[in-house]
Amino acid sequence: MDRRTLAIVVKGFPRLSETFVARELEALELRGIAFSLHALRKPGSDAKLVENRVREAPQYLPEYLHEAPGDVVRAFFAARALAGFDEAWRAFRQDLAMEFARARVRRFGQACVLAMQMPSGVKHVHAHFAHSPSSVARYAALMRGASFSMSAHAKDIWTAPAWDLTRKLNAASFVTVCNKAGHDRLASLGGTALLKLIHHGVAQTLIAAAPHRQWRDGADPAQPVRLVTVARAVEKKGLRRLLDALAAVPRELSFRLDHYGGGDLLDELKAKSQALGLADRVTWHGPAAHREVIAALDQSDLFVLPAVIGNDGDRDGIPNAVMEARARGLAVVASRVGGIDEVIEDGRTGRLVAAGDVSALTQVLDDLIRKPFVRAQLGAAALEQTRKSADAETGYDAIAALLRGRAG
Repeated sequence: MDRRTLAIVVKGFPRLSETFVARELEALELRGIAFSLHALRKPGSDAKLVENRVREAPQYLPEYLHEAPGDVVRAFFAARALAGFDEAWRAFRQDLAMEFARARVRRFGQACVLAMQMPSGVKHVHAHFAHSPSSVARYAALMRGASFSMSAHAKDIWTAPAWDLTRKLNAASFVTVCNKAGHDRLASLGGTALLKLIHHGVAQTLIAAAPHRQWRDGADPAQPVRLVTVARAVEKKGLRRLLDALAAVPRELSFRLDHYGGGDLLDELKAKSQALGLADRVTWHGPAAHREVIAALDQSDLFVLPAVIGNDGDRDGIPNAVMEARARGLAVVASRVGGIDEVIEDGRTGRLVAAGDVSALTQVLDDLIRKPFVRAQLGAAALEQTRKSADAETGYDAIAALLRGRAG
């Protein structure tokens, strides 16, 4: 008999851009929490790069209803026999009145499949991300008479409609948020859910014993200062502005930039670097396994992520790449946007500029390329701060306690 009382819903699994989800699920299993795992979409081509040690095998919902019409229809009629179906149907119709869209219908169809897919003893449904996974989880939890909660992160907080977030905040027993900016946004919407700020941390095994020696100063073309950025090639990461800033750095300074990550803007950024005369200074490595990223951090002198707010309101929370750069003893140059200033203190553990300010970014990069001793001071302080306040296990303990309280 399946005795699992917790179901967890994620967007896709595994996904390279959401490796932190796999780490959290692994940590829950290590704490003795059993769950069924359900994903709205199958893994992409970069899944093989994810260090996934989660034992529970994911069950995949139909990403689009037309891909499995028979399964969806059977699940819909089976779900109608559930005690909470009418309540879920009312919630769906209220949401559909606010957002008459095919995607909303898809979420309800997926919820019917999820409700029939979950173990019979499920008492609680938890979703990662406050947009589509939480919509599916909320409807399915209503059908099954289970409680519901969600973890909110970044894009889901800033791009989901306020009315949708408010309804989920009223339906959820608790909501975890990994950055204060996102927490404050959700708190401003009201709602009855317990709202918990639980920062992401880094594994103790990732924290460097000491920052590596800084000595390159941009004067020797044979030893360029090595900049690194780990970010998807999407608008909110600010990579267009990074290229503009690098193009404005005096040409006599020797540097190179290594970029790790995929994304829709990759081809555009490559063309832009060519047009700006940076083709011989920028290397686009594409998606990479975590061990390769850590090795790249250890070979670099400075981490750069000049994030911005996208045209759709999307923005970063606290990027895990920033956390890991700190943990390896690297100075970080970033923007005051989202939750980045919660982990980077300007002038002490890194340098912060206003989002989108190319001139300020150029000046900071010019200064730090020339001054290895300043990079060393900032990196050492960042490493010390990580040791004191960024243990991932503390956050995992807090989330595990919340889930135990609901699922038993």
